[in-house]
Amino acid sequence: MTPDEYCQDKAASSGSSFYNSFRFLPRDKRRAITALYAFCREVDDVVDECSDADVARATLNWWRNEVAAIFGGKPQHPVAQALVPVVRQFNLPQEHLLEIIDGMEMDLDQPRYADFKSLQLYCYRVASVVGLLSAEIFGYTDRETLKYAHDLGIALQLTNIIRDVGEDARRNRIYLPMDEMQRFGVTAADILNARETEGFARLMAFQIERAQRYYQQALEHLPAVDRKAQRAGLIMAAIYRATLDQVVASGCHVLKERVSLTPTYKLWLAFKAWLGN
Repeated sequence: MTPDEYCQDKAASSGSSFYNSFRFLPRDKRRAITALYAFCREVDDVVDECSDADVARATLNWWRNEVAAIFGGKPQHPVAQALVPVVRQFNLPQEHLLEIIDGMEMDLDQPRYADFKSLQLYCYRVASVVGLLSAEIFGYTDRETLKYAHDLGIALQLTNIIRDVGEDARRNRIYLPMDEMQRFGVTAADILNARETEGFARLMAFQIERAQRYYQQALEHLPAVDRKAQRAGLIMAAIYRATLDQVVASGCHVLKERVSLTPTYKLWLAFKAWLGN
C-alpha cells in the first residue's frame, strides 16, 4: 500500500463530512487534502483511543518529530510520507501542523474550559488551523479568505461540541464554557449525569446562536473571487449547518443522543453546494 492509498483508506473509513467535501476536487488537491485529513485523524486517534495519557503524550511527541522530518528528513509514517510533496507544492507552514498536535494534546490536559476565550484557543488549534491549511490547498487570491477559513473552523468545531455534548461527557470532557454553564444554572454534574434541565436548554440555545453567528461571519468574509476555489469548505459549511439544524429540530437532546445525517443526504448537500458555488 502506498502512502497515498493509506491516507485514502484512513479518510474513507472515517465516514466524516470532511471526506464528502473534497471528493469533487481536482486530483492533486484531493490527494493533498486527503493527506492533511489523514494526519488530523491520526493525531486525534492518539488521544481518543489511548487510555494511558502518558503513552498518548509520548506518541504525540513522536508525531512532532515526524512533522520535523516532513520538512527536512525521512518520515517513517505513511501519512507523513504522503505529506512531504504536499507541504512543498502548497507551501504549508510547519508550525500549523504542530499547532494541530498542540490542540489534540489539550484534550489530555484540559477536560474543562473556564470561558469562551480559553475554548477559542482549542477551536483555533484543532479546527481553524486545519481551515487555514485547507485554504492554502484549495487556493485563494484575496487574503480576506483566510479570515473566512478561520471563522468557518470555529463554527465547525462549535457544531461538533454542540452535537457531541453527551458523547464527550461520557469521556469526562465538557467543552461548554464553565462561566456560561454557571450563568444558566447548569452544573458539571448535570452534564455528566445527562440531566436535561430548563437551564440546559437555554444554555444550548445560546451555544447554537453563537455557532450560527460564526457561520454567518465566515461567509461574509469570503470574497466572491474566491468562492469557486473554496467550494470544498462551503460544502463543509452546508453539511455542518444542516447538522446544527437537525440538532434544533430534534429538540436538542444532545446529552442522550447524537444527531447524524445519512451518507446519502450528506452527498446530496455536497453536490448541491458544489453546483451552487
